[in-house]
Amino acid sequence: MANKREAPFNTLSDQMSFNFFFSLFCDSKPVDSTISPKMFDKWLFFQLAPLMTLGLPKFVNFLEDFVLHTFPLPSFLVKSDYNKLYEAFYTFSGLVLDEAERFGINREEACHNLVFLAGFNAYGGSKTLFPALIKWVGLAGEKLHRQLADEIRTVVKAEGGVTLSALDQMVLTKSVVYEALRIEPPVPFQYGKAKVDMVVQSHDAAFEIKKGDMIFGYQPFATKDPRVFDNPEEFVGQRFLGDQGKKLLKYVYWSNGRETDDPTAENKQCPGKNLVVLLSRVMLVEFFLRYDTFTVEAGKLPLGSSVTFKSLTKATST
Repeated sequence: MANKREAPFNTLSDQMSFNFFFSLFCDSKPVDSTISPKMFDKWLFFQLAPLMTLGLPKFVNFLEDFVLHTFPLPSFLVKSDYNKLYEAFYTFSGLVLDEAERFGINREEACHNLVFLAGFNAYGGSKTLFPALIKWVGLAGEKLHRQLADEIRTVVKAEGGVTLSALDQMVLTKSVVYEALRIEPPVPFQYGKAKVDMVVQSHDAAFEIKKGDMIFGYQPFATKDPRVFDNPEEFVGQRFLGDQGKKLLKYVYWSNGRETDDPTAENKQCPGKNLVVLLSRVMLVEFFLRYDTFTVEAGKLPLGSSVTFKSLTKATST
């Protein structure tokens, strides 16, 4: 039976992501550690404040611009929490730091980079990724939930478990993940300086950019292009099925590159691109092995979406 109580997803997701990525990068999870997701949240706020909006009334927007978008927030306010995170990673990520030293990287410098990788790239990305995924799937309704549950349970039963081979056979699950990444990219903004003179073209215009110019990119301009995607503001779980659907993947730019491309040392594409897609599929698989359907209430956060479960119906078949 559906549970009439409600539960916030973001808090659960943050703790799950924090535990996963700490265990991924470290030798062991510190059971008695004093670090928590809130420490990363505070540190991320100071890093990402220039991109945030608090949703204030227009007549007081100048206050938000002055406080968040005018000057860097003072780092000493997060120094204590950051040092605790650094010490935890320094203590428990010995294998990674040993490997860094083998390549000639200073151990302390490597640890600072590891904290940034785990906290900003990995945890920070999942903080917006998973709520957006659950939000859009939840709002899509029971019909899509039944289709996902049928596909996932059929394939898992045939394969004898959740394996990479099983995940690769779940074509609808793949499509749903791509659609969530298309309609709400986890990191919609990009900034960078042009290294050479270039011309950037759209469907009907061209823009000359000089070397050294600052470039701002807003990925939803591409991922919601009505000349490419039918009903671009609508979540369509089946959008990337079949041959025609596969052709659309090259226009999904959530990773700062085409979905059909791979990250390399020569490009700026997200190095965790394939891991993000994999973890999103695993999230849906594990969820629909346990539940038939669910409903959510979605809201906005300064960065990303808030999601609250309003009901959950446990799986009636396996």
